[in-house]
Amino acid sequence: MATGCLSVPKDVDIEGATNFKGEAYFTSSWPHGGVDLTGKRVAVIGTGSSAIQSIPIMAAQAQSLTVFQRTPNFSMPAFNGPIPEHKKAAISGRTAEYSEEAKWTQGGVPGEISTISALAVSDEERTTILEAAYAKGDLFAILTAFSDTGVTEAANAKAAEFLRNKIRSIVHDPDTAEALCPKDYPFGTKRPCLDSGYFEAFNRPNVRLVDLRKTPLNAITPSGIDTSADSLEFDVIVFATGFDAMTGAIVGVDVTGSDGRSLADKWADGPKNYLGLMIEGFPNFFTVTGPGSPSVLSNMAVSIEQHVDWICDTIDRLRSEGFDTIEPTETAENGWVQFVNDAGDITLFPKADSWYMGANVPGKPRVFLPFVGGVGTYRKACNEVIERDFLGFRRIGPDNEVEVDGIIRPLQLDVLLLLEAMAAMDLPALDGMSPDEARAFMAAGSALRAPGPEVGERVIGTFPGASGELTYCLYRPATPGPHPVVVYYHGGGWVLGDAVSDDPFCRDLCNRADAIIVSVDYRHAPEARFPAAIDDASATVQWVAASATSLGGIDAPVAVCGWSAGGNLAAVVCQMAAAAGGPVIAGQVLITPVTDCDMTRGSYQSNGTDFVLTADLMRWFWDHYADETERLDPRASPLRAADLSGLPPALVVTSEFDPLRYEGMAYAAALGAAGIGCHNLQARGHLHTSIHAVDIIISGAPVRAENAAALKSFLGAAIPA
Repeated sequence: MATGCLSVPKDVDIEGATNFKGEAYFTSSWPHGGVDLTGKRVAVIGTGSSAIQSIPIMAAQAQSLTVFQRTPNFSMPAFNGPIPEHKKAAISGRTAEYSEEAKWTQGGVPGEISTISALAVSDEERTTILEAAYAKGDLFAILTAFSDTGVTEAANAKAAEFLRNKIRSIVHDPDTAEALCPKDYPFGTKRPCLDSGYFEAFNRPNVRLVDLRKTPLNAITPSGIDTSADSLEFDVIVFATGFDAMTGAIVGVDVTGSDGRSLADKWADGPKNYLGLMIEGFPNFFTVTGPGSPSVLSNMAVSIEQHVDWICDTIDRLRSEGFDTIEPTETAENGWVQFVNDAGDITLFPKADSWYMGANVPGKPRVFLPFVGGVGTYRKACNEVIERDFLGFRRIGPDNEVEVDGIIRPLQLDVLLLLEAMAAMDLPALDGMSPDEARAFMAAGSALRAPGPEVGERVIGTFPGASGELTYCLYRPATPGPHPVVVYYHGGGWVLGDAVSDDPFCRDLCNRADAIIVSVDYRHAPEARFPAAIDDASATVQWVAASATSLGGIDAPVAVCGWSAGGNLAAVVCQMAAAAGGPVIAGQVLITPVTDCDMTRGSYQSNGTDFVLTADLMRWFWDHYADETERLDPRASPLRAADLSGLPPALVVTSEFDPLRYEGMAYAAALGAAGIGCHNLQARGHLHTSIHAVDIIISGAPVRAENAAALKSFLGAAIPA
């Protein structure tokens, strides 16, 4: 029997496998030059990359070929042949430039990255784009044909069904074709393959597919394989059952750290390292394209070269500066692991049991192993670590020791990429515009955004404000009603926005909370300064509470919700309703709210310049909204209210990189001190603007889910028994 790393399904009789009397091979140790299978009865266990590339060749040689498939795989034709002229032209005479471009791309291969959503085009347009990508014989082409294939299930489903239809069009037998169609994981979340006639092989009369989900493999016997239905005899068994990817080879070296702990012990709950390059407690130990780096999700040649260059440059610099030891700090390592995990979580990868997740090895921790943020993004982080004097590293020499502790990437990946894109566009600052110019600028941006999820019904209407008719937009769930009702106040610093300016967020909130969302307008500054907005907001909640049943809602207390300046209005409305004895409000969800006019808090100092909402812009909003003395009024700064008792329960969301963070935290603490049930949800790695950015900031989805869960809890508790 051939030697190699045996990895067979956990329910297979291992002793029987090793006693098989025929020829057994492993795709990880296939003999040089291959094997002559002419006239032999061959079994292949597995349908991953190695099997998909080997099966067409085996099928052409063997007397019979039986393929044992546990999980079907997506694969596309490689169209092997001469390099197309347009690809030659892209490189000819500019190899250095081409190589440099590759270093800053997503996958390490120069090419266009789509900005088009698969859901934003017609069926015909989508098919045309996918057909063109399929014809390229290039995994990156099909994976990046649309911007949202890897992060949105509905978009992914379009590409997956396109590829399933390709399988159905190739494989003649409908039952076999259907068995070869992956259906229980998103496209791209298991390693997709390129092939040369893989699906066509199943049209040959000597090839048979055994679906192990319907007919389990019980044991490998001396003469072949027993399934739940048959005892099959084979001359050759090829084990294409995979390997312990990304970590197995490293842990298998049995490396021991400076404290005597083995790497296997350190990684017992999943790999921990810094930049995918070094490990805390293992000084001077470098890993090339290990977990936590782009690795298998990239052009490996580009990634390997980048790692080798970084390691060599680091060693040279250490020597020149008199250091002989380097290792990352625990803070830096934990921060990088968090960043890598967060990046993986915004994708569809965790929805598949794949070797990307360690799921192919029994007992291996389920964590997303590679860094999904791309080659260019990763390279920037590695370079910045050096530029910041080896941020996150401890360097030790005979005569000195230097530690520069910290986290290189505290932002969520999609937030970071959004900030980089905005910086590249060099957008004008809103606080340098007039209110009308700022409104026009924001409206132009809103016209380009994704629409958000579908709801059961969306109705525009008017209601009586404190000083005339105002507009509302009602979002009704598709589920049977009547539904509880939420009054929503939009953001925009009391100057910008309207009843539909937070449309995608309101749609998302409607579906998640299973509630009617009534997004209401209010008069805006500077045309109508304080207290016009709060007067309208108060009139709104009274009107909605009185009109709940006519709006199709439940006759029960309403809840309020608001973002930014809207969070300010929602908080003040609750205070005013409590003071007036009604209407009863079931609960309040305040998303990165303005709660005080004091701009000297520490979060203004740390977050006031680089994170969309700046201190200057906040000052611009306040100047348009209220005079200095008016800002001290609790109706403008609800944190300054003398008494917060008797208010409805609250969820206060604060973002880590928001100038308003500390005042939001202070308001949550003040509510708690007053005996109000209040939870301060702190959104790690987020900005003031990122929580409500549905379909742009995917990492905000868990926070949006908690917003909705809080509303459901508040409203459910308020519904009469």
